[in-house]
Amino acid sequence: MATQTVTPFDVSGAVDETTGQLKAVDYDKLIRDFGATPISPELLERFERVTGQKPHRFLRRAIVISHRELEKILDKYEKGERFYLYTGRGPSSDSMHVGHSVPFEFTRYLQEVFDCPLVIQLTDDEKFMHSKTITVEDAERYTRENAKDIIAVGFDPKKTFIFSDFDYMGGAFYKNVCRAAKYITLNQIKGAFGFNDSNNIGEFHFPATQSAPSFATSFPHIFGKDVQGTDLVSKISCLIPCAIDQDPYFRVCRDISERMGYQKPCLIHSRFLPALQGEGTKMSASVDVSAIFLTDTPSNIKKKINKYAFSGGQDTAEKQKELGGRTDVDVPYKYLTFFLEDDEELARIKEQYEKGEMMTGEIKAVCIKELQEYVAEFQKRRAAVSDEVVDRFFSVQNTLNFKGAPASSPTEAELKAAAQQKPEKSKKDKSKGKKANEGAKDIPVR
Repeated sequence: MATQTVTPFDVSGAVDETTGQLKAVDYDKLIRDFGATPISPELLERFERVTGQKPHRFLRRAIVISHRELEKILDKYEKGERFYLYTGRGPSSDSMHVGHSVPFEFTRYLQEVFDCPLVIQLTDDEKFMHSKTITVEDAERYTRENAKDIIAVGFDPKKTFIFSDFDYMGGAFYKNVCRAAKYITLNQIKGAFGFNDSNNIGEFHFPATQSAPSFATSFPHIFGKDVQGTDLVSKISCLIPCAIDQDPYFRVCRDISERMGYQKPCLIHSRFLPALQGEGTKMSASVDVSAIFLTDTPSNIKKKINKYAFSGGQDTAEKQKELGGRTDVDVPYKYLTFFLEDDEELARIKEQYEKGEMMTGEIKAVCIKELQEYVAEFQKRRAAVSDEVVDRFFSVQNTLNFKGAPASSPTEAELKAAAQQKPEKSKKDKSKGKKANEGAKDIPVR
């Protein structure tokens, strides 16, 4: 049996030897293979206790499935120390689909709950380097259009900075790109991404670019700068909400972070919204019939669900009544788990469908209505996003806030912690200096 493949460039489940069909992505295996930590009930309880907020439906329904050191972010939140969110998008088409909106919906929720800054990287450079057909001009156009889609999800302009790699590269950001590149080896990239000698050098270098936003010092206009003798900005932590296929980038980043003198980024991973054809793969921007696009009309949505959405129902109404449907493979039901907010209603639909009390056409109708409403509401917000609004989100003059105060201002908790550590650090530095001076005469000057 062909094994499943999950990389930032390709997602497919294992192939069943008997049927030749793609199997659903095995997320438990993926979490084990990646070395991530499953989201536990205890962590969810702590999240709700610390934030005072009900966990998002993605958390409640195991759509957000794993993490790397999320507890450290909760520690920071409890102490009142600064941290920020970082996510991104590789702009490969004029319009995003609803699968792209999932991590952004969750990121917006986290921004509201934590009341913290967010940086969104648009990797137009990577899309140009990785694609055989996308030109620089295409990538620039997609970036602008995708930025409007992202803004329409509902992010707060007082706490959100969006940037294009083509436009923002330079200064403190590029310095961190170079620092990261110096620590990353070719073997690391080959191991993490499966690259070989046929990949271009831009693809090998790009993980350094995607690592740089993990470090607060890349954004002096947001967090300020470390003055001599301080490391308050370097200590600001980052939480990255992303689909789990992006994890290889940040495994590499976490491996080099401490050697660069920075905090390891923390991560929280989500599942993929499956393609209309089933859970063996995810929606694709390049395959129209695999996805519901945020530009689709109500009639297009209805047609796609009715014609292409894989059903877990039986062949006939009689069999459906007798045997019931399989919600574990039914795509319309899977979409409802992502987009239907009401837990009780979702549980009712699951029970009725599995008992044969709900027909395939009925569950598809519920799914169509939910997606039509979701996309229509999005399109209203998208229509209000002007070029001036986009420019504001891209502006380095836009001061971002952390819990209502400028993100460049250290919190009382940070200053107190720094004051407590300073005497101890000073003592250690003096001791080191003494030992260094004692041995200096034995070291020739070169």
